Amino acid sequence: MARLAAVAAVLRVTDAPELLFIKRAEAEGDPWSGHMAFPGGRHEPADHSLADTAIRETFEETAIDLARTGRLLGRLDDLAPRSPMLPRIVIRPYVAIVQPDVHIVASHEVAAHFWVPLASLRLPEMQAEHELMHEGARLRFPGFRVGPHVAWGLTERILRQLLELVDGD
Repeated sequence: MARLAAVAAVLRVTDAPELLFIKRAEAEGDPWSGHMAFPGGRHEPADHSLADTAIRETFEETAIDLARTGRLLGRLDDLAPRSPMLPRIVIRPYVAIVQPDVHIVASHEVAAHFWVPLASLRLPEMQAEHELMHEGARLRFPGFRVGPHVAWGLTERILRQLLELVDGD
């Protein structure tokens, strides 16, 4: 049986909406170590729902308290890793909004964070490709440029859902 997890795609609205990305800290044994991601993590028994998981994990990783200073707007479609090398997990992405003056205090699980204008993610120059070698084969994955990094994999798939929803496609 797959484990459950939740993430929060956090938007802040200034002149134009910006989306929060985190770079996960390097951690041995973590298959998502060093990846660009949205705040989130595994569902715990004390969480009443996956929405609670997204709220708790966002607070633990960034000190953003979505329950007090933000709001969940809704959720996107559940996703699971496509690679059999990754843990069996189902991830539920939520979309949240916070005030423009929100302050981030990154936990030890977060190496960096970036606010990226949502509109800029639609630009062709923001499209990127992530390459990795696996068992002698070069694998390529679609992604988005986020600062000096590339958001790919599950984060890229969540972002595409969000952009389609915002664009009304």
